Amino acid sequence: MGLQSVLVLILVVSSFIYAAWALLPQAGRRILAQGLLRWPLPRAFARFLQQAARAQAGCNCSGCDRAPANVKMTDKPSPATTVPAQPLVFHPRKRS
Repeated sequence: MGLQSVLVLILVVSSFIYAAWALLPQAGRRILAQGLLRWPLPRAFARFLQQAARAQAGCNCSGCDRAPANVKMTDKPSPATTVPAQPLVFHPRKRS
């Protein structure tokens, strides 16, 4: 195999691994990270996997039913954030 083929193989495999990790659900990442931590890995990679294995489910926002402390939740949206309703206008096609 030539050098070019080896470089292309490394690039394709690493791109596949990145895409699979990015598209994998959080629960799947956690399970995969816990399984990979059983292998002898370099410290930096093991540290990354430990963080992934300990990650909470969801978006790490302390639960979707609670807002962060610095955001004030109200029943009505503020007037600055509301957009006035705009009518939809449909124009007929010109017949030729």
